Amino acid sequence: MRRYPPIADHGLVGDLQTAALVSSDGVIDWFCAPRFDSPSLFAALLDHERGGHFAVTVEGEDVTTRQLYLADTAVLVTRFLTPDGVGEVVDFMPVDRPETATDRHRLIRVLRVTRGRVRFTLECRPRFDYGRADHRLDLRPDRAHFSGPGTDAYLQSAGPLTLERDGTDARSVVELAHGERAALILTVCATGAEPPAPPTPEALETEFHAARAFWHRWLRRSTYRGRWQAMVNRSAITLKLLTYAPTGAPVAAATTGLPEQLGGARNWDYRYTWVRDASLSMQALMALGFTEAAHAFRRWLGERLRSGRTATGEPLQIMYRVDGDPHLAEETLDHLEGHRGSAPVRVGNGAADQLQLDI
Repeated sequence: MRRYPPIADHGLVGDLQTAALVSSDGVIDWFCAPRFDSPSLFAALLDHERGGHFAVTVEGEDVTTRQLYLADTAVLVTRFLTPDGVGEVVDFMPVDRPETATDRHRLIRVLRVTRGRVRFTLECRPRFDYGRADHRLDLRPDRAHFSGPGTDAYLQSAGPLTLERDGTDARSVVELAHGERAALILTVCATGAEPPAPPTPEALETEFHAARAFWHRWLRRSTYRGRWQAMVNRSAITLKLLTYAPTGAPVAAATTGLPEQLGGARNWDYRYTWVRDASLSMQALMALGFTEAAHAFRRWLGERLRSGRTATGEPLQIMYRVDGDPHLAEETLDHLEGHRGSAPVRVGNGAADQLQLDI
């Protein structure tokens, strides 16, 4: 597992309220819940040692990886090619009533082998609240319950996969043959919420087809019929994934704290709605025929205007939370000062030099 893979070596999965980054090694190294701008559960992208990660990898010197999306969907496939076989990890987040804000979110990871035999290694190492908070682990062979401050995370397994304790983390090793499958379901919810029901193969199959169908239905609204259709569709899906459905407000990027320059000070947080950039994103979606996205953002923007002038007398701030709150968190992640650029993360207060997510 690489310590700091480039941001370009990641795929993005999400449910229109939050999103996770999956490296081409099969490692989820960035995930915040329940919203884009919530504290992180996995943040190894910023701090390999202390940030936390959820890895499903295939070890070996002769392993080659490829990453792709199922056509016109946000279902991500990480493929491992080994001398003994070909294995895949299929990642997606179910999209269920995205316009209703919820504290319950699920990441589903399906392990499968399409040729020969492949040995997968699992590591689930959550680090709550940007790695600052300790957590407890209640472990069963098919379920790990990670309990952090105000948040519970349940990791459930399906198929021939047994979870083992590694301190307060969980790990497993499973070897699958051609045609065999296993699955891992991570459910994040508020402390005290009802635990998720045990997964069944039938339910997982239904979830998979529902996720594909959602994205296919959404893309059918596109009016674009020009060249490079697949690339345009992929760009549209990415913009949609970065839009907080309950309010219609897009974030500038899924991440925070990626330094513009290693060792530099511009480690901005882009999990907020920057009015200028959001307007450009909505303009692009509207040009493709996704007028409902533009209407939702217009309503959100109208509410900001009606809320009154800013402290400086201007009609709008340059950025807001996705729920429209103008008071941005002044949280600085000093506990991650050793990450990537060794400078603290700051909430941006200017519109210049924005780092865009590029996948």
